[in-house]
Amino acid sequence: MSETSPVILVIEDDPAIQKFLRVTLTSQGHQLIEAKTGKAGLLEAASRQPDLVILDLGLPDMDGVELVKQLREWSAVPVIVVSARGKEQDKIVALDAGADDYLTKPFNVGELMARVRVALRHAATVDADTGDPTFTVGALHVDLLHRRVSGAGGEVHLTPNEFKLLAVLVKHAGMVMTHRQLLKEVWGPGTGNETHYLRVYMNQLRQKLEQDPARPRYLLTEPGVGYRLLAEV
Repeated sequence: MSETSPVILVIEDDPAIQKFLRVTLTSQGHQLIEAKTGKAGLLEAASRQPDLVILDLGLPDMDGVELVKQLREWSAVPVIVVSARGKEQDKIVALDAGADDYLTKPFNVGELMARVRVALRHAATVDADTGDPTFTVGALHVDLLHRRVSGAGGEVHLTPNEFKLLAVLVKHAGMVMTHRQLLKEVWGPGTGNETHYLRVYMNQLRQKLEQDPARPRYLLTEPGVGYRLLAEV
């Protein structure tokens, strides 16, 4: 969290809504960062590390749900969705993707500010991620924002599931992740017993990232429990 007034990133391309949010939030003493596209929003989130994100789903370059998914790969910043999509399923999809709250347009100032206060208060009571989208240990470098991975031999191409598994391990670097935890985060609920998925994909990651896959330096096995990504050498 910022040491002064909270910094809020607004990702919204509608000029009228932008103006409304700008006037409302700054009048309450918040610092504001604005982005009109998803790509610009992700870059602002990575470089400025705001205390809160207010996000419209209907962006010109990408769907807001996809933006939330990408953001959640490397940041725990609270996200409030403000959208004209009012169906229950739209809300479920956004919240399941990692959004913290959902407001349907049109909304009133009082409700918006109440949601903002709740989100900021909640974020202040938990241990948030650093917000840094890059991770380096030894020769292994992972850029979660740009989805780039490199090892001792240079840049490495990963499949979507390989990258997703690595991203989960990066978010919890240094910690033991159980088979069930990894399966749930990478493949979703209901896969808690499919440990062969993990063995296959972990072997593929080691083949691509370890100099000696049979004796891994970074992607470590915790026998009978799960896996751990080395946090420092």
